[in-house]
Amino acid sequence: MSTFTPDRSAEAPVQPPGGKPDVRLMTWFFPAWYGVFGVIICLLARVTPPPRPDVSDAEKVEFFTAHGLTIQIGFCLLLILLGGAAMTNGLVAYHMKRMSVGSVFAYGYIGGMAVGALPGFLLVAVCFLTATFRADREPELVGLLYDLGLLSYNGSLGCFTAAYFVLAVAILYDKNDIFPKWFAYVTIWQVITEVIATQMFVFESGPFAWNGSIAFWWAVVVFSVWLCALIFILRQAAANEPVDEPALD
Repeated sequence: MSTFTPDRSAEAPVQPPGGKPDVRLMTWFFPAWYGVFGVIICLLARVTPPPRPDVSDAEKVEFFTAHGLTIQIGFCLLLILLGGAAMTNGLVAYHMKRMSVGSVFAYGYIGGMAVGALPGFLLVAVCFLTATFRADREPELVGLLYDLGLLSYNGSLGCFTAAYFVLAVAILYDKNDIFPKWFAYVTIWQVITEVIATQMFVFESGPFAWNGSIAFWWAVVVFSVWLCALIFILRQAAANEPVDEPALD
Protein backbone atom coordinates (compact mmCIF):
# COMPACT_ATOMS: atom_id res chain seq x y z
CA MET A 1 0.00 0.00 0.00
CA SER A 2 1.58 3.30 -1.09
CA THR A 3 1.50 6.42 1.02
CA PHE A 4 0.80 9.75 -0.66
CA THR A 5 3.21 12.50 0.35
CA PRO A 6 2.08 15.97 -0.66
CA ASP A 7 4.56 18.14 -2.52
CA ARG A 8 5.11 21.21 -0.37
CA SER A 9 7.84 22.75 -2.53
CA ALA A 10 5.31 24.96 -4.22
CA GLU A 11 4.25 26.33 -0.85
CA ALA A 12 7.78 27.36 0.16
CA PRO A 13 8.42 31.08 -0.10
CA VAL A 14 10.62 32.09 -3.01
CA GLN A 15 13.56 34.30 -2.05
CA PRO A 16 13.78 37.32 -4.32
CA PRO A 17 17.14 37.85 -6.03
CA GLY A 18 19.47 40.20 -4.19
CA GLY A 19 18.26 39.80 -0.61
CA LYS A 20 16.00 42.24 1.24
CA PRO A 21 14.15 44.82 -0.89
CA ASP A 22 15.06 47.87 1.22
CA VAL A 23 18.73 46.91 1.24
CA ARG A 24 18.65 46.39 -2.53
CA LEU A 25 17.12 49.83 -2.95
CA MET A 26 19.85 51.50 -0.90
CA THR A 27 22.48 49.50 -2.76
CA TRP A 28 21.34 51.09 -6.04
CA PHE A 29 21.00 54.51 -4.39
CA PHE A 30 24.64 54.38 -3.28
CA PRO A 31 26.33 54.75 -6.73
CA ALA A 32 23.58 57.09 -7.95
CA TRP A 33 24.21 59.53 -5.10
CA TYR A 34 27.98 59.49 -5.58
CA GLY A 35 27.49 60.08 -9.30
CA VAL A 36 25.42 63.20 -8.61
CA PHE A 37 27.90 64.31 -5.94
CA GLY A 38 30.78 63.95 -8.40
CA VAL A 39 29.03 66.09 -11.02
CA ILE A 40 28.34 68.81 -8.45
CA ILE A 41 31.84 69.11 -7.02
CA CYS A 42 33.62 68.78 -10.37
CA LEU A 43 31.46 70.69 -12.86
CA LEU A 44 29.51 73.13 -10.70
CA ALA A 45 31.23 73.82 -7.38
CA ARG A 46 34.71 73.75 -8.97
CA VAL A 47 36.49 72.25 -5.97
CA THR A 48 37.61 69.04 -7.68
CA PRO A 49 40.15 69.30 -9.15
CA PRO A 50 40.94 72.22 -6.86
CA PRO A 51 42.17 75.58 -8.15
CA ARG A 52 45.78 76.50 -7.45
CA PRO A 53 46.88 77.46 -3.92
CA ASP A 54 49.84 79.61 -5.07
CA VAL A 55 47.88 82.52 -6.55
CA SER A 56 47.36 86.14 -5.56
CA ASP A 57 44.27 87.58 -3.92
CA ALA A 58 43.37 89.24 -7.22
CA GLU A 59 43.41 85.85 -8.96
CA LYS A 60 41.23 84.37 -6.21
CA VAL A 61 38.70 87.16 -6.76
CA GLU A 62 38.83 86.44 -10.50
CA PHE A 63 38.11 82.76 -9.81
CA PHE A 64 34.93 83.55 -7.88
CA THR A 65 33.89 86.15 -10.45
CA ALA A 66 34.28 83.70 -13.33
CA HIS A 67 32.54 80.77 -11.63
CA GLY A 68 30.25 82.51 -9.13
CA LEU A 69 26.93 81.35 -10.59
CA THR A 70 27.88 77.69 -10.97
CA ILE A 71 29.43 77.69 -7.49
CA GLN A 72 26.18 79.00 -6.01
CA ILE A 73 24.08 76.47 -7.92
CA GLY A 74 26.41 73.60 -7.09
CA PHE A 75 26.73 74.21 -3.37
CA CYS A 76 23.04 75.01 -2.93
CA LEU A 77 22.26 71.65 -4.53
CA LEU A 78 24.87 69.98 -2.35
CA LEU A 79 23.39 71.45 0.83
CA ILE A 80 20.01 70.01 -0.19
CA LEU A 81 21.35 66.59 -1.18
CA LEU A 82 24.08 66.12 1.42
CA GLY A 83 21.76 64.05 3.58
CA GLY A 84 22.20 61.30 0.99
CA ALA A 85 25.72 60.81 2.35
CA ALA A 86 24.23 59.78 5.70
CA MET A 87 22.12 57.17 3.91
CA THR A 88 25.14 55.72 2.08
CA ASN A 89 27.12 55.62 5.32
CA GLY A 90 24.16 53.97 6.98
CA LEU A 91 24.20 51.20 4.37
CA VAL A 92 27.84 50.42 5.16
CA ALA A 93 27.11 50.50 8.88
CA TYR A 94 24.13 48.17 8.36
CA HIS A 95 26.38 45.48 6.91
CA MET A 96 29.00 46.14 9.58
CA LYS A 97 26.35 45.33 12.22
CA ARG A 98 25.86 41.98 10.47
CA MET A 99 29.51 41.16 11.16
CA SER A 100 30.57 39.09 14.14
CA VAL A 101 32.50 41.98 15.73
CA GLY A 102 29.44 43.73 17.19
CA SER A 103 27.80 47.11 16.72
CA VAL A 104 30.49 49.34 18.23
CA PHE A 105 32.48 49.35 15.00
CA ALA A 106 29.42 50.32 12.98
CA TYR A 107 28.67 53.24 15.32
CA GLY A 108 32.32 54.27 15.15
CA TYR A 109 32.15 54.31 11.36
CA ILE A 110 29.02 56.49 11.33
CA GLY A 111 30.49 58.86 13.92
CA GLY A 112 33.80 59.20 12.08
CA MET A 113 32.12 59.94 8.77
CA ALA A 114 29.80 62.47 10.41
CA VAL A 115 32.66 64.33 12.07
CA GLY A 116 34.61 64.40 8.81
CA ALA A 117 31.67 65.84 6.89
CA LEU A 118 31.65 69.04 8.96
CA PRO A 119 35.03 70.42 7.80
CA GLY A 120 35.20 68.24 4.71
CA PHE A 121 32.00 69.40 2.99
CA LEU A 122 29.96 71.94 4.93
CA LEU A 123 32.71 74.48 5.65
CA VAL A 124 33.86 74.78 2.05
CA ALA A 125 30.24 75.27 0.98
CA VAL A 126 29.77 78.10 3.47
CA CYS A 127 33.08 79.74 2.50
CA PHE A 128 32.48 79.61 -1.24
CA LEU A 129 28.85 80.73 -0.97
CA THR A 130 29.93 83.62 1.28
CA ALA A 131 32.65 84.63 -1.18
CA THR A 132 30.17 84.75 -4.05
CA PHE A 133 27.38 86.40 -2.03
CA ARG A 134 28.93 89.88 -2.23
CA ALA A 135 31.17 90.68 -5.19
CA ASP A 136 32.46 93.92 -3.61
CA ARG A 137 34.35 92.42 -0.67
CA GLU A 138 37.97 93.31 -0.08
CA PRO A 139 40.32 90.99 -2.04
CA GLU A 140 42.03 89.94 1.21
CA LEU A 141 38.74 88.69 2.64
CA VAL A 142 37.92 86.82 -0.55
CA GLY A 143 41.38 85.29 -0.47
CA LEU A 144 40.82 84.17 3.13
CA LEU A 145 37.54 82.47 2.22
CA TYR A 146 39.26 80.82 -0.76
CA ASP A 147 42.08 79.43 1.41
CA LEU A 148 39.85 78.45 4.32
CA GLY A 149 37.37 76.63 2.09
CA LEU A 150 39.91 74.66 0.08
CA LEU A 151 42.16 73.86 3.03
CA SER A 152 39.13 72.56 4.91
CA TYR A 153 37.81 70.57 1.95
CA ASN A 154 41.12 68.97 0.99
CA GLY A 155 43.27 69.16 4.11
CA SER A 156 40.80 67.95 6.74
CA LEU A 157 40.51 64.47 5.26
CA GLY A 158 42.33 63.14 8.30
CA CYS A 159 38.99 63.46 10.12
CA PHE A 160 37.82 60.40 8.18
CA THR A 161 40.71 58.16 9.31
CA ALA A 162 38.86 56.84 12.37
CA ALA A 163 35.96 55.70 10.19
CA TYR A 164 38.20 53.92 7.70
CA PHE A 165 40.28 52.40 10.48
CA VAL A 166 37.34 50.82 12.32
CA LEU A 167 35.96 49.56 8.98
CA ALA A 168 39.25 47.84 8.17
CA VAL A 169 39.54 46.31 11.65
CA ALA A 170 35.93 45.10 11.57
CA ILE A 171 36.46 43.37 8.23
CA LEU A 172 39.65 41.66 9.38
CA TYR A 173 38.08 40.35 12.60
CA ASP A 174 34.71 39.44 11.11
CA LYS A 175 33.97 35.71 11.00
CA ASN A 176 30.77 36.05 8.98
CA ASP A 177 32.62 37.13 5.82
CA ILE A 178 30.22 39.98 5.13
CA PHE A 179 32.94 41.90 3.25
CA PRO A 180 35.99 40.20 1.67
CA LYS A 181 39.25 40.51 3.60
CA TRP A 182 41.10 42.14 0.69
CA PHE A 183 38.87 45.18 1.02
CA ALA A 184 40.31 45.84 4.49
CA TYR A 185 43.74 46.41 2.94
CA VAL A 186 42.29 48.75 0.32
CA THR A 187 40.67 50.66 3.18
CA ILE A 188 44.00 50.89 5.01
CA TRP A 189 45.37 52.73 1.96
CA GLN A 190 42.53 55.17 2.43
CA VAL A 191 43.78 55.83 5.96
CA ILE A 192 47.30 56.48 4.64
CA THR A 193 46.17 58.99 2.01
CA GLU A 194 43.95 60.79 4.51
CA VAL A 195 46.91 61.28 6.86
CA ILE A 196 49.08 62.55 4.00
CA ALA A 197 46.42 65.11 3.11
CA THR A 198 47.08 66.99 6.36
CA GLN A 199 50.35 68.24 4.82
CA MET A 200 48.31 70.63 2.67
CA PHE A 201 48.29 73.04 5.58
CA VAL A 202 52.08 73.38 5.30
CA PHE A 203 52.88 73.40 1.56
CA GLU A 204 51.63 76.07 -0.86
CA SER A 205 53.00 74.27 -3.92
CA GLY A 206 54.54 70.98 -4.94
CA PRO A 207 53.37 67.35 -4.48
CA PHE A 208 52.04 67.94 -0.94
CA ALA A 209 49.99 71.04 -1.75
CA TRP A 210 46.21 70.79 -1.99
CA ASN A 211 46.50 70.21 -5.75
CA GLY A 212 49.72 68.19 -5.56
CA SER A 213 50.45 64.83 -7.13
CA ILE A 214 50.83 63.00 -3.80
CA ALA A 215 48.50 64.82 -1.41
CA PHE A 216 45.65 65.17 -3.91
CA TRP A 217 45.91 63.13 -7.10
CA TRP A 218 47.24 59.98 -5.46
CA ALA A 219 44.43 60.24 -2.91
CA VAL A 220 41.90 60.60 -5.74
CA VAL A 221 43.16 57.40 -7.37
CA VAL A 222 43.02 55.44 -4.10
CA PHE A 223 39.58 56.78 -3.24
CA SER A 224 38.24 55.93 -6.71
CA VAL A 225 39.49 52.34 -6.40
CA TRP A 226 38.07 52.11 -2.87
CA LEU A 227 34.67 53.50 -3.87
CA CYS A 228 34.30 51.24 -6.93
CA ALA A 229 35.27 48.23 -4.83
CA LEU A 230 32.81 49.24 -2.11
CA ILE A 231 29.95 49.54 -4.61
CA PHE A 232 30.72 46.02 -5.85
CA ILE A 233 30.97 44.37 -2.44
CA LEU A 234 27.83 46.15 -1.15
CA ARG A 235 25.85 44.58 -3.99
CA GLN A 236 27.47 41.23 -3.24
CA ALA A 237 26.67 41.54 0.48
CA ALA A 238 23.05 42.44 -0.29
CA ALA A 239 22.69 39.49 -2.66
CA ASN A 240 24.11 37.08 -0.10
CA GLU A 241 21.94 38.28 2.79
CA PRO A 242 19.14 35.84 3.66
CA VAL A 243 15.71 37.44 3.51
CA ASP A 244 14.78 35.78 6.78
CA GLU A 245 17.80 37.17 8.65
CA PRO A 246 16.58 38.83 11.87
CA ALA A 247 16.25 42.60 11.82
CA LEU A 248 19.13 44.51 13.37
CA ASP A 249 18.67 46.76 16.41
